[in-house]
Amino acid sequence: MNGPRIAVVGGGLAGIAAAVACADAGAAVTLFESRRQLGGATFSIRHDGYWLDNGQHIALRCCTAYRSLLARLGVADRLTVQERLDVPVLAPGGRRATLARYALPAPLQLAPSLLRYGHLSAGERASALRAVARLRTLDPDDSALDGRTFGDWLRAHGQSERAIGALWNLIALPTLNLGADEASLQSAVFVFRTGLLDESDACDLAVPAVPLRELHTLPAKRALRAAGVELRLRTRVRQVESADDEFRVVLGDVSEQFERAIVAVPHDVAPRLLPDGIFDARAAEQLGFSPIVNVHLVFDRRVLAYPIAAAVDSPVQWLFDRTSAAGLERGQLVSISLSSATEHIGRTRDELVGAMTAGLADLLPAAQHAAVVDAYVTREPRATFRAAPGTRPLRPGARTALPGLALAGAWTETGWPATMEGAVRSGRAAAEAVLALPRRRRSPESPKVAEVAAA
Repeated sequence: MNGPRIAVVGGGLAGIAAAVACADAGAAVTLFESRRQLGGATFSIRHDGYWLDNGQHIALRCCTAYRSLLARLGVADRLTVQERLDVPVLAPGGRRATLARYALPAPLQLAPSLLRYGHLSAGERASALRAVARLRTLDPDDSALDGRTFGDWLRAHGQSERAIGALWNLIALPTLNLGADEASLQSAVFVFRTGLLDESDACDLAVPAVPLRELHTLPAKRALRAAGVELRLRTRVRQVESADDEFRVVLGDVSEQFERAIVAVPHDVAPRLLPDGIFDARAAEQLGFSPIVNVHLVFDRRVLAYPIAAAVDSPVQWLFDRTSAAGLERGQLVSISLSSATEHIGRTRDELVGAMTAGLADLLPAAQHAAVVDAYVTREPRATFRAAPGTRPLRPGARTALPGLALAGAWTETGWPATMEGAVRSGRAAAEAVLALPRRRRSPESPKVAEVAAA
């Protein structure tokens, strides 16, 4: 490798994307990850002979950077993309409606589905269509929109409490990890315009057909090594320091010198790793966290007839058939994803399993006669930052005040919410920032590894 020596700190999707981009450009890349595996917030757990994901991560057809990364890793075919959006929306008592895309130009592709959406009255459906038309006129780059909640805007445009709960939050919760009453209007406008309204096919869902270890963790490890990236797993970085126009990555009692550095760690970790003045700890605290809880239930028989479904009037939000992906040979694995799960994060396993089992019995007649033979709960208390009003100014861009030092992570300013797409875009932006700089000549006596004083 004749390119610059670049350190990437963090092995999540942002760090993976950054390392791949730098290596493909000819840089000599070393990736540091404190855990034993790559993937960051997306990983799999071996449980009782089968694989569970820590959370049910999905994408949309419009997630072009994420899908491009999967192609670079050689696993694009392991993400199943719907031919057209088609999601059953279940309610207790066997009631069902559908959110689907029709072969019409944007934004009309969703209109037939909304006009037939049985969980709302005729008047609420008509009002929802008017709100959709008005939403499409809002500019996601308008910073003034970041000063109010999406829920306030919806009420001001005739949306009932019923419509907010049974329609708008179906999209807001899984994409923003906040409900409409807490989410920034600016973030919501971006999600609805980019994912639903501006392009007719943008909304088609993409669901992993394999565990995340086979989609991210293992393919990334293979691809990075093949690209010449030095992987330093189980290696905790204590600090990244600026030193003589280069960067010192401090590892315990030794440090290593690099020409450039990309820090791709969670926002609460970044301030203590970075040089002073790069990212304020107060900004990190203000970004906060929004939790996600997943409840994985194994039934002794099939109870869910769809690969994916949503729910209203239920403690259940979104549910997925993960039987084949998990490698389960008998029964059915139903994974329930609960976004913005503040009320759930502190509940016991038994409480969560009991609530979700009862919720499924109300939604799925077959579940009333089935037995739960295994259950597992995954909690992510710090799953994402809170996309609340006032968030946008707190998110730094990839470039920093120190040339050659860049930031990455779904929390940085990509325009996207805290999603896999946002993470990958941030990694690419960080790579572009450090690769754009001219190379400096390094003093021949400058050591790569140096002793540092113990903290």
